Amino acid sequence: MPRAILCVLDSFGIGGAADAAAFGDAGSDTLGHIAERCANGQGDREGLRKGPLSVPNMDRLGLGAAGRLSTGKDIPGLDHSGDPDGLWGFAAETSNGKDTPSGHWEIAGVPVRFDWGYFPDTVPTFPAELIEKISAKAGLNGILGYKHASGTVIIAELGEEHVRTGKPIFYTSADSVIQIAAHEEHYGLEKLYELCEITREFADPYNIGRVIARPFLGENADTFERTANRRDYSVLPPEPTLLDRLTEAGRTVYGIGKISDIFAHQGVSKVLKGAGNDQLFDKTLEAMELAEDGDLIFANFIDFDSLYGHRRDVPGYAAALEHFDRRLPEMIGKMRDGDLLILTADHGCDPTWEGTDHTREHVPVIATGPGIAGRGIGGRKTFADIGESVADHLGIANGPNGQSFL
Repeated sequence: MPRAILCVLDSFGIGGAADAAAFGDAGSDTLGHIAERCANGQGDREGLRKGPLSVPNMDRLGLGAAGRLSTGKDIPGLDHSGDPDGLWGFAAETSNGKDTPSGHWEIAGVPVRFDWGYFPDTVPTFPAELIEKISAKAGLNGILGYKHASGTVIIAELGEEHVRTGKPIFYTSADSVIQIAAHEEHYGLEKLYELCEITREFADPYNIGRVIARPFLGENADTFERTANRRDYSVLPPEPTLLDRLTEAGRTVYGIGKISDIFAHQGVSKVLKGAGNDQLFDKTLEAMELAEDGDLIFANFIDFDSLYGHRRDVPGYAAALEHFDRRLPEMIGKMRDGDLLILTADHGCDPTWEGTDHTREHVPVIATGPGIAGRGIGGRKTFADIGESVADHLGIANGPNGQSFL
C-alpha cells in the first residue's frame, strides 16, 4: 500500500483567481510578481541572492506550466512547455475566506462555507468587553498592543515593556485571529498557554478562527526572537476531514509544523515541530523514515508566509523558494515505490501587493512519485480535489466535496 506526502508551501499562490476582485486582490500573483522582480534585478539582495528566479526542480515537475495555465502569462525564467515530468495544474479556493484554516481545511476536503469574525484595523482593535472578560478570568493587570501588527515588529516595539510590566502583548491581523506574545522565561510558557485557552473560550462568540500563543526569548529589542513553541488554539472543522477519515481507517497521520494546530489537534496521530523551513524540511524527511504503508505526511512550510509574504520581502521570498527547490531532490530521493508527493499552497501572499494581508489566488498543484507519468490535471474547481486525490491514492473512501485528479 502506498504513502502520501502533502507539502503546503504556505502562501505560494500563482495568481489568476476569478473572485480575486471581491477580496481587493485582482491582479495579485505571488509567483509571477516574484519572478518578474527577480528578472529585472529588483529581487537581488547583497549576500542573499541575485538574478532570475531559479527553481529548476519544481519547474521540471510543472510549476511554470501551472503558472501559465493559471494566469495565461509566461513566468520569467520558468518553462511553460506543457510537457513536465510531474502532474501539474492549479486549484481555486471555494471557501469564504483566504486565511490559513480555510485553505488547509479545504485542502483536506472541507471547504469553509461560513464567514469568520475579524477585528477592525483600528486602535484599539478588540472590543473592550472581550478584553475585560479575558483579563478578569486570567488575573491580568492590563495588556499591551491592542492593534493590528506584524508579530516580529510588535515584539521589538513592546517586548521590553512586556518584560518590565508582565503585561502580555495582544495583537491581530487581517486574519480571523488573536495573537498573544509573551516571553518564555520572564512570563512563562505554560502561563501563556493557559492565557490562550482562556482567550479561546471568550473568542468563540466572535467566531474567531484561531488564538495563537507567540512565545519569544531574548533580553532586549535587538535580541528578541520567536521560538518554535508557538501553539494555535483553533476551532474544529465543521465536518470530518481527510485526516479524520485516515485515522478512523487506522492510518497514521504525521503533522509537520503547525498542521496539528490548524486542525485543532484532531486527526493528527504524530506531531513533529520545527522552527523555520529548514527544520520543517528535516522533520518531513524524518517522518518519511517513520511512515508506513497507507500513512499520510502533511507538512506546512511557514516561512514563505510569515517571514516574506506578510513582510512584503521579494528577495527573501525568492531566496526561500530557491532554497526549498535545492532541497527538493532529498525528499524525492526518499520516496518509495508507490509513494505520492504533492506540492501546493493554502492561499497567496503576494510580496509586491499593498498592505500585509494574504491574497486571493489559485494555488499550484504539482505531484510526482515513482512511476507517475507527467500530465496536466487542469484547473481544479476546489482545493478539496487535493485531499480527495490523497484519499484515492491511499485507498480510502472519498469525501463529498472534491474529486480525485489521479
